[in-house]
Amino acid sequence: MLSIAHATTGAFIATKIPNPYLSIPLILASHFLEDYIPHWDVGQGLSKKNKGHKDAFLQELFTDFPASILLVFFFFQYGQPFSIYPWLGWFFALLPDFIEFPYLFLGWRFTPIKQLAAFHKYFHHSTPEKLKGLLPQVVLILLIYILR
Repeated sequence: MLSIAHATTGAFIATKIPNPYLSIPLILASHFLEDYIPHWDVGQGLSKKNKGHKDAFLQELFTDFPASILLVFFFFQYGQPFSIYPWLGWFFALLPDFIEFPYLFLGWRFTPIKQLAAFHKYFHHSTPEKLKGLLPQVVLILLIYILR
């Protein structure tokens, strides 16, 4: 899924369940469960060589990643006193992708990252159809906005 979907989910969980011993495992599990849903993301096309690693990285860096920060801010911080919980949720929701970054973009294939990448790949179901792949993410983000 896009970072915006993972990040808003993580922030939502962390703000509703502020106990990190409960929220962090739930946030990490949500990442893999969300990736199980067929979705479109900026990495779409990397495995089939339809998109280069540089293009995917730049698209993530300059669109999806900053958008995830903005959504968490506007959903959970705007007009509120500062709280660390949405930002911890944001971080832990994206942590599996942060850890996998060197494997995907730098070619680092050492054991812990390689095992995480294999685990992540098991759950990851993407679709090249943008509408079909973006619709569940839009619905999820709207639902989080309503329930926050």
